[in-house]
Amino acid sequence: MKTVVPCYYHLDVEVSSERVDQVRRILAAHLRYWNLENLVEPVCHCADVLLRSIGEHAADKNTTIEMWWNGQHLITAIADNDGGFHPESATPGCLARIAALSDGWGCCGTDTGGKIVWFSRRARAIERAPLVPAGPAPSLREARRTPREMPVPAMAFSTPVGSFEGEVVVAASG
Repeated sequence: MKTVVPCYYHLDVEVSSERVDQVRRILAAHLRYWNLENLVEPVCHCADVLLRSIGEHAADKNTTIEMWWNGQHLITAIADNDGGFHPESATPGCLARIAALSDGWGCCGTDTGGKIVWFSRRARAIERAPLVPAGPAPSLREARRTPREMPVPAMAFSTPVGSFEGEVVVAASG
């Protein structure tokens, strides 16, 4: 059985509308690198919703994004430093979408007056087709049959010299 190595990723970013799409691609790349392809869409969608909400409503746009993978759960946390921005003032349905797309989520305050919104996803086993051994590829001799032997037509200026096993051998005069 393959053992899972715990993984951690940290990203500090100043949120803007164009940076949200870049962050989404960065997170997706890390999840694919960690072989968590099935978590890319829900995790990136939740991060996208939170980052866009921070970009629209928060005064301080500096944000920290962290992901932890322990072999069973992926936990994603997005922290901001804006004490005046509360999750309740976020875009309507923001937290409802996070709750729908995650296995668990929460929010807590930080020492600097900001907050951290986190969500987790369990990694489900990816269904894979069983490996079936393939037959050996044919060799070049089997793949390309030898061309049929065809007699060479006699030319008007040539005279037959002899024949070997049904082939006509001609000698060119010239």
